[in-house]
Amino acid sequence: MQTKKNVQDEANFIPKPLSAFVQYYNQNIPASFPRASAKILQKFKETHEELFKEGSEWTVDKHRKKLMDWITSNREVL
Repeated sequence: MQTKKNVQDEANFIPKPLSAFVQYYNQNIPASFPRASAKILQKFKETHEELFKEGSEWTVDKHRKKLMDWITSNREVL
């Protein structure tokens, strides 16, 4: 039997299109963190092309932490 935590953990590895990732990201980050948008994700993707060598889809496991750090450190230019 899978628990809610196991299902959520598995979802972190499922590739998502940009629109689904931005929605999931914004729903699941702390309220004090800046929100993402499709425009911000595109800039992040251009800056971190090496994270997208396997395709254009996003995974929470691979991109969330790096995106959070990047948005926080680039607030003034976004």
